[in-house]
Amino acid sequence: MSYLETIEDFAKRLHCRIIYKSEQNGILKIDNQPDGIHNLIIGIAPPILIMEQFLFSFREDNMDMFKRLLQKNRDTIHGAFVINEDGDKVLFRYTMQLGNIDFNEFEGALNSLGLLLSEFAQPIIGFSKL
Repeated sequence: MSYLETIEDFAKRLHCRIIYKSEQNGILKIDNQPDGIHNLIIGIAPPILIMEQFLFSFREDNMDMFKRLLQKNRDTIHGAFVINEDGDKVLFRYTMQLGNIDFNEFEGALNSLGLLLSEFAQPIIGFSKL
């Protein structure tokens, strides 16, 4: 079984909907509505797996927002808030080693994202309006 097939199986076991799949590029895009996960990009780039979830865009740098996001990173068990290369979008990003990935680790990463989105929803909504 390929890494992509393994991750696709994990996602299906967690009742995620596969909304895009590219075997050639090693990419899955999944949704898990109950956890608030929409368009989560999963990239298979051996030896790592990369998860990225777009959260919001912003027009101007805001030090208070950046500070709050960095403080929340400290509480986040898996993954972190990051800014894209253009410096105008905030994403959640998590990476894992593919060589020994298992279902529990994958499930923990998705659960962490779902928990982060639920407990930090109001600040994220506020930041998206900046």
